[in-house]
Amino acid sequence: MIAMNDPQVRPITILIAALGGEGGGVLTDWIVTAAAQLGFPVQSTSIPGVAQRTGATTYYIEIVPVPARELGGRPVLALAPGIGDVDIVLASELMEAGRTIAGGFVTPDRTLVIASTARSYLVVERMAMADGRYDSARLIDAIEAHSQTSLLLDMETLAKQSGAMINAIMLGIIAGCGRLPIPATVFESAIRADGKAVDANLKGFRSGLEAAQKTNVTAGEAGAKRGRLPASSVVDLERAIIADMPPSAREIILEGARRLVSYQDVAYARLYLDRLAPVRAADERVQAGGRLLREVARHLAVRMSYEDVIRVAQAKIDPARLARIAADMGVKPGEPFTVTEFLKPGIEEMCSLLPPKLARRILALSERRGWIDRVHWGMEVNSASVSGFLRFWMLAKLRGWRPKSYRFQEEQRAIEAWLGLIVEAARLSDDLALEVAEFARLIKGYGDTHKRGTGNYRLIEARVIRPALAGRIPLRQGVDATASARAAALLDPDGETLARCLAELEDHHSPRIAAE
Repeated sequence: MIAMNDPQVRPITILIAALGGEGGGVLTDWIVTAAAQLGFPVQSTSIPGVAQRTGATTYYIEIVPVPARELGGRPVLALAPGIGDVDIVLASELMEAGRTIAGGFVTPDRTLVIASTARSYLVVERMAMADGRYDSARLIDAIEAHSQTSLLLDMETLAKQSGAMINAIMLGIIAGCGRLPIPATVFESAIRADGKAVDANLKGFRSGLEAAQKTNVTAGEAGAKRGRLPASSVVDLERAIIADMPPSAREIILEGARRLVSYQDVAYARLYLDRLAPVRAADERVQAGGRLLREVARHLAVRMSYEDVIRVAQAKIDPARLARIAADMGVKPGEPFTVTEFLKPGIEEMCSLLPPKLARRILALSERRGWIDRVHWGMEVNSASVSGFLRFWMLAKLRGWRPKSYRFQEEQRAIEAWLGLIVEAARLSDDLALEVAEFARLIKGYGDTHKRGTGNYRLIEARVIRPALAGRIPLRQGVDATASARAAALLDPDGETLARCLAELEDHHSPRIAAE
């Protein structure tokens, strides 16, 4: 039997800061249930948050890591966290981790901080007339400076990838952080005992567990700060962006990288950063103050995550989309409903996923026979049914094949050419480079929409941008002409307004602003 005053039986203290609707109460119950299954004395309390995100809902847990039968008496556990007396802080949002530091709960000799790098912006951040967002880099620096160790992960992305709620991700990270004497199997048992969305929660739990186990954070690491993930990880990528990118473009680049990890993988997001390197150099050379880098980063992320059959399939079966549709329709829990997707793929859409050589042969043959604009397959698919869901699910699973597809390779060539134009334009004028960057707005969607936008882009490139770069159009006039042509193309995607604008440019060398 162990005496109650033995220092080895000091409770493990956990402070959880979660936002409303994230299931913080369920997360707390899972942890308490897991501890109770091992016979550990455990106690939890909660403090509700208040309106307008002036504070998250906080949960406090104390666990005595010794079975109750081995103790010399009943332990006395606290109802609220003490200043400087918290072992683990778990925050689902970066700002909430900062609040726990401000409250004095994080100390460098004791506390492991686990936090999500994703932001859910405060009302005061959103309502500012300019950019009112708090600097994420300063929050991360504060976590590093005040904690013993820290584990920062993009929990929002992990939740989306696994199709689970963020509380399941947080439980997995807690299980894998190395600070609790509770095996992962016991946490899984707690999820099963809860009996709600068991499969989804287990999937999210394992995703968080795997992410945490890849780190080097341990309770006994002297002088350790943040756990290091492999160089190919999302966290490592985000840290590189925060450390290396200028503040004026940092948030845009972070969001772009997260988007591309979700769209494809970490390697694709690294390609995104590599492509921004010459743009950043051009921005610094022309002293654009980060403006050119920021705009190119924004458009490049969208272009690299172009809409294809795989992307559409992912969107169709997104659990959040189906839940939103059910809510809009007023569907009751357990009540069946139908979501009919109207699709009309053509030869080009079908070829987009084929190997490039095969796709080119089919497209060339279809062009000669006149099939491109005439042959389509009309479909009506119920994405809420098992068969319909599986059709989209199978297409979504082709994400790993995407880099080998015809459409992917064509898009990459087009992106590289567009970036080359921007860098070339920057040698003449940052204004011209910005106008060329904005031309990415013309290329969007898929099918006929993508075809029209690409055609308009190529037309403007040949008749406005290239002549301006070659000096055949005066620089200032070239900037105005580029802006006018883009506005004309966006105003009328069919191209009639653009044709008139280009004709006026060539006839009078003074194009009229499309909006006029």
